Amino acid sequence: QVQLVESGGGLVQAGGSLGLSCTTSGRTASSYAMGWFRQAPGKEREFVAAISRSAGNTYYADSVKGRFTISRDNAKNTVYLQMNSLKPEDTAVYYCAASSRGWVSASYRRDDYNSWGQGTQVTVSS
Repeated sequence: QVQLVESGGGLVQAGGSLGLSCTTSGRTASSYAMGWFRQAPGKEREFVAAISRSAGNTYYADSVKGRFTISRDNAKNTVYLQMNSLKPEDTAVYYCAASSRGWVSASYRRDDYNSWGQGTQVTVSS
């Protein structure tokens, strides 16, 4: 079982930037397809971005495309989410997710992931 620990959340003004990190432990990150999801108060958890094991494939939600960038450094067992041009509607708890399922590449489907971090709060003020 892999453990996921997110870091880097915080408070930022609209138009600003934040970078999130997700570090895996227990097994090497290269064994997992990875994704970022978010959940705002009163809303369901939604897909943000995903990246395949080798970083050859990435996939983004339309709402963040062009503003967010997902990347990974398997040597550091870490996945990143760089968030630029942040908007108040980006405010949410951001969760890192990992999939050990071999057929999953860069998936937007929550059920494809079988390990989750505890989440990190991102708040964007207007």
